Amino acid sequence: MRHGKAGKKLGRTPSHRKAMFRNMVTSLLQHERIVTTEVKAKEIGRLTEKMITLGKRGDLHARRQAVAFIRSNEVVKRLFSEYAQRYAGREGGYTRVLKLEPRAGDNAPMALVELVDRPITEAKDKSPKSKAKAKEKTAKEAKPKKEAKKEPKAKEKKTEEKAEKEDAKPKKKAPAKKAADEKAAKAEPKKKAPAKKKAPAKKEKE
Repeated sequence: MRHGKAGKKLGRTPSHRKAMFRNMVTSLLQHERIVTTEVKAKEIGRLTEKMITLGKRGDLHARRQAVAFIRSNEVVKRLFSEYAQRYAGREGGYTRVLKLEPRAGDNAPMALVELVDRPITEAKDKSPKSKAKAKEKTAKEAKPKKEAKKEPKAKEKKTEEKAEKEDAKPKKKAPAKKAADEKAAKAEPKKKAPAKKKAPAKKEKE
């Protein structure tokens, strides 16, 4: 008979196994959902429900038991305040295990462990992945601003170059106008000369 041997060994020593479960239960209570192998997920769900039961009990002995297992004091405070109120009307079944696709490397069956009645908005804000994505978005939004600052400088340079070119162009056009005026002045006396020659010819005919 297999008496007093509850739980899976998972190929680890008792101390290693207990430390791993403590870390994973603390992470689950902190982030409210984690991804791990299916066997670990079932063991973590069982231990997490025990911790939530201690939080609902709320006495000093229960708090000491929780502090001895959970590695974060902030998570212990949250367990006895937020989780105790959330699951006050529920008797058991505080976690769920959802199967996922097998792991790519060794084809191990994976699962998602999460707390029931989890507020989705809060979980998204507190997850580390969402924080990383928010930082990336802010970095991407900051890059166009730097480029926008550089554009006015380029425009100012272009306007200065155009002004210099415009100042240079009138100087080049001045000799062309002088040449045109000289040609017009030379052309006018040539047309008036034949008119003076025709006058004496008319007098001879009279």
